[in-house]
Amino acid sequence: MSNVICSCLLGDNANIRLRLSQLLHSEVESLYAQESGDEAQVAICEIEMQGCRRDFFVNNTGIPVNVGEQVIVESDGGYDYGVVYSTGRIARKKLKLKGLDKNGQEWPLVLRLAAESDSLAILELKKRQLEIREVCLNKVKKHELDLKLVDVELRMDQQKLSVYYTSSHRVDFRALVRDLAGEFKARIQMVQITTREEARRANAFGPCGCLLCCSTWLQKIHANPFAEKTQYSEAIGNESHAFNITGLCNRPKCCLGYSKHEKGCQHQGASPSRMPAVGSKVSTPEGPAVVDSVDGQKKLVWLRYLKSDQKRRFSAEKFNSLFAKK
Repeated sequence: MSNVICSCLLGDNANIRLRLSQLLHSEVESLYAQESGDEAQVAICEIEMQGCRRDFFVNNTGIPVNVGEQVIVESDGGYDYGVVYSTGRIARKKLKLKGLDKNGQEWPLVLRLAAESDSLAILELKKRQLEIREVCLNKVKKHELDLKLVDVELRMDQQKLSVYYTSSHRVDFRALVRDLAGEFKARIQMVQITTREEARRANAFGPCGCLLCCSTWLQKIHANPFAEKTQYSEAIGNESHAFNITGLCNRPKCCLGYSKHEKGCQHQGASPSRMPAVGSKVSTPEGPAVVDSVDGQKKLVWLRYLKSDQKRRFSAEKFNSLFAKK
């Protein structure tokens, strides 16, 4: 995968994500019913930072913020900038989905809306980050470190520089940190990330032609349930189709975890002796039924009862023990 050049927080891809979020907020009343005491809750909003990072902040400014507005927020003893990604009920729903709605939880604050001077400073900051990246690359070569520089983030107050890298083993970067601290007069933070995180920060398009799931709607990057090679061989019938199942991170695509069996579809990897044919009829205590669909990856069988038209799911092992001819 190519190196990340910038996080594109204010680029075209970010504008697409923000537009989708605006459409979601415009339909909020039809998505969620009015909750009791909803308006009295703390004004939580979700802010997108550099590198497609999204964190939650409390808006105590007394000024309502809208999706797409640039704001200045607290950040680790200093301040940084971000773009409002969600507010109101949707932000609180995301908070609950992430399990962060705990009593007594303290959140950083939204300091103020970004002024025109702040917007100009942000653009200058992004230009400087490109120069900082080149300096960091030269420093890495100078110290002969076995790591891949992915991205750099300079906080808006220019008091903290975060350097993101990938490496297959532990790296002693103490000399590099001292060199960078002397060069930029800022606190240096070295952050080792995975290839999935690298892909998320790339904020690019996937083979499907859409923006990467990890950069857009996925709330958390997690281990993919189809990461085991044995499951790959079952799913693709021991044929090599790595280009169909691996993403830009050279790992199983996140969307595979959300793929659903198609009606009337049977995977080639499923053995006919173990998986029934779609459309075959069986006799059950509830009456005749037909095999509606099968999932060769998860070894599941869906039966549709002809009388009630209801569906029931069986594991392949249980189905064979109940209905397969001995």
